[in-house]
Amino acid sequence: MLVKTFGSAVHGISATTVTVEVNMSQGSIFMVGLPDNAVKESHHRIHAALNNNNLKIPGKQITINLAPADIRKEGSAYDLTIAVGILAASEQIKSEDVSNYIIMGELSLDGELRPIKGTLPIAIKAKQEGFKGLILPEENAKKKLRWLMAWMFMGYLTLSK
Repeated sequence: MLVKTFGSAVHGISATTVTVEVNMSQGSIFMVGLPDNAVKESHHRIHAALNNNNLKIPGKQITINLAPADIRKEGSAYDLTIAVGILAASEQIKSEDVSNYIIMGELSLDGELRPIKGTLPIAIKAKQEGFKGLILPEENAKKKLRWLMAWMFMGYLTLSK
């Protein structure tokens, strides 16, 4: 099953929407689309976070494409984007609404969501592109984006919520 989730790459004071495509088949995890080492290593954090929250990494090949391929994706802020894509593609969560939101957040090994940097340009770009809102770590949603109160922000503490 192919599922698309969306994140954002921040460059200075601007952001570019990143499409994260997750496809399930037989095998292991492959990540393509110019990810840096922290993004490539995210599957280890995601695997631990899912296991520690009674969720599963399917025993199938997972191909994760971060597009556009020519933009460098840096850091651990894509953990939640990728994890939600895996959960939706493996039908552990409903997938019909995930493509309506920009989803960003770093995952700890126990599934806690850690705040990320660059939420202001991410929010501006998401609003310009017509997304329904953002799904972020609770600390980001509560403290930094109050000026966009008319728009939907969902802040979460852990992966399991």
